[in-house]
Parts: sequence; structure tokens; C-alpha cells
Amino acid sequence: MRVTTKGQVTIPRSVREKLGITPKTNIDFREDNGRFYIVKTTKNKPTNKFKKFRGIATSKMTTDEILKLTREI
Repeated sequence: MRVTTKGQVTIPRSVREKLGITPKTNIDFREDNGRFYIVKTTKNKPTNKFKKFRGIATSKMTTDEILKLTREI
């Protein structure tokens, strides 16, 4: 394998299939006595930094009222 100038490598298909790595799978590199291993991780990176706040608003205002409030100076 060859490393690109951005530090990227292509994981061979046979390895991806054995590890169950599909697009958007999170992986990590682990070191053990100078050897590095690819490991699937369970940590989910938020796709949007505001995603955890979605649906928790308690305002009884309509969308138009909120927009009017935020746009007035």
C-alpha cells in the first residue's frame, strides 16, 4: 500500500469485508508492542454539532414568531 500526501491509505476490500468495515464505520488504530492494529469502534461522532439539541425546544411560539423575534433589531 502507498500513503497519499494527505496520509490516506486504501484498506483492501478483503480486509474491509473481514472486519465488517463499511462506509461511515468508525475505526481506530491501536498500538501493541510497536505494532498497530485497525479496530472498529463503537463511538459515534455527531454528524451535526446541533443534532443533540434537535427537538428539545419548549417554546410555544410559532416559527413565524421566532423568526420575527430573531430578525428584529
